[in-house]
Amino acid sequence: MRRDSRLSRMLHVLIHMDRIDGAATSDQIAQMLGTNPVVVRRTMAGLRDDGYVHSEKGHGGGWVLTRPLSEITMLDIHRAIGNPAFFAVGVAVDHPECLVEQAVNSALGSAFEAAEKLLIEKFASVTLANLADEFDQRMAKIADKPTCELSR
Repeated sequence: MRRDSRLSRMLHVLIHMDRIDGAATSDQIAQMLGTNPVVVRRTMAGLRDDGYVHSEKGHGGGWVLTRPLSEITMLDIHRAIGNPAFFAVGVAVDHPECLVEQAVNSALGSAFEAAEKLLIEKFASVTLANLADEFDQRMAKIADKPTCELSR
């Protein structure tokens, strides 16, 4: 099963966007992510609709942040990209009348709920500025060796 990496990828993109002069085009972002510009535009649309980015048309246009990273949390971006499922595993509903299945689903369901609550709390407490600060610390250790396309 393929993992949904949209959250990770969008966090990555937004931090790069904060560090570059001017707008980042869908083509530039797509090249960095190894995807199609149409996919970038579709994903960025959710971020635009929630007020985190703005698109500028024409020469020199592209995507720009509309808020500082300190005002954006991981949970904000998770929601803006459509609240993808946190877990790839789930409960079975093949035989809802089966008492064993009911017991298993009850245990799994409560565990998934507790884990999701913890994730939501953590995502809400981490701003993109926190992530950018960690990036800065990592960059300081390797000095002058950008490792991503938009950092060049």
